[in-house]
Amino acid sequence: MASGFFALLDDIAAIMDDVAIMSKIAAKKTAGILGDDLAVNAEKASGFISSREIPVLWAIAKGSFVNKLIILPIAFLLSAFFPLAIVIILVLGGLFLAYEGAEKIYEYFFPHKHAAIEILAQDFTEAEILTLEKDKIKSAIVTDFILSVEIVIIALGTVIEESLTSQIAVVSIIAILATVGVYGIVALIVRMDELGFKLIGLSSKERSWSKTIGNILVQALPKVIKSLAVIGTIALILVAGGIFVHNIDFLHHLFPQLPSIVKEFGFGLIIGLLVLAIVNLFKKIIGKN
Repeated sequence: MASGFFALLDDIAAIMDDVAIMSKIAAKKTAGILGDDLAVNAEKASGFISSREIPVLWAIAKGSFVNKLIILPIAFLLSAFFPLAIVIILVLGGLFLAYEGAEKIYEYFFPHKHAAIEILAQDFTEAEILTLEKDKIKSAIVTDFILSVEIVIIALGTVIEESLTSQIAVVSIIAILATVGVYGIVALIVRMDELGFKLIGLSSKERSWSKTIGNILVQALPKVIKSLAVIGTIALILVAGGIFVHNIDFLHHLFPQLPSIVKEFGFGLIIGLLVLAIVNLFKKIIGKN
C-alpha cells in the first residue's frame, strides 16, 4: 500500500514537471502578446486622479480575471468540438482592436472636442468623475477580453496535442500569470510619481541618492504615460494585424517578402481604417435618420 502511495506521488510529480515545462514554452510563445497587453492596459489605466488610480486598476484587474473565467472553459470546449469558431472569434476581436487603434490615430490628426478628456478633480463633479471612470473601466475590460482571448488561444495552441488535463493546467497558469504580471507592472507604472515623492521625502539633504531617484521617477511619469499612449496604439494595430495574418490564409501568403512586423502593422492599420470608415458612415446614417 505504501509503495502504491509513493508511486502515485511520483506520477503527480512527473505530471507537475511536464506542466511546468509546457507552461514555460507557452509563456515564451505568449511573451509578445503579453508585452502588447501591458502597453495597452497601462495606457488604458492612466489619466485618473492619484487617489483613484489603484481602485480603478483593481476594478480593471478584477474584470480581467472574470474575462479569463469566461474565456477558458469556452476555449476548451470550442477547441474540442468546434475549432473553426475560435478563428472566427479571433478575427472579430481583431477587427475591434484594429478599429480602436485606427480611431486613436484618426483622433490624433482630426481631434474631436471630447477626444482628450482627462479625469481631473477640478474639472468635474464627483458624480461625473465616477461616470467617466466607469466608461474607461468598461472600455479597458472589453479590450482586455479580446487580448485575453488571443493569449489563451496562443497558449492553448502550444499544448493542443496534450491531454485535456494538461491543457487546462498549462493554459490556466498562463492566464493567471498574465493577469497578475501585467496588472502588477501597470500598478508600478501608474504609481511611479508617488514612489518618487516618498523617496524625495526620505532625506532632508539637498543632494542625496533618494532625492535624485525620486526626482527622476516624478519627471519620468508624464513621459512614460505619453509614450504608453503611442505604444498602446501601435500594439493594438500589431495585435490585430497578427490575428489577420495568422488566421486568414489569403493575407498570410500575401507579400511574403515583407518582414512580419511590417506586414502585420500594415494589414492592421488598413483594415482598422476601413472598419473606422464603415462605422463613421453608419453613425452618420443613423444620425440623419
